[in-house]
Amino acid sequence: MEKKGNAKSHQPVDLTQVGSGAEVRVRSLECAPGTCQRLREMGFCENALVRKIRGGADLVCWVCGTRVALSARLAKQILVEHVDGRS
Repeated sequence: MEKKGNAKSHQPVDLTQVGSGAEVRVRSLECAPGTCQRLREMGFCENALVRKIRGGADLVCWVCGTRVALSARLAKQILVEHVDGRS
């Protein structure tokens, strides 16, 4: 089975494409200005570290010390890059 994207390649992918437990860094937000502002207020700022806890129709992430639930529709607008903690 082919994966939709490979976050470990350091190419930005949307947040729905990374696996549960993955730690990623926000690279950019691709949404309307009002939506981008709200995501930033929730902690999804460029360069923020995010750990995806659970995927599905609604995602749960750990960001800025808080668990945050997002719809998959919103998560697709958050481009992230895998964080290599072992280098």
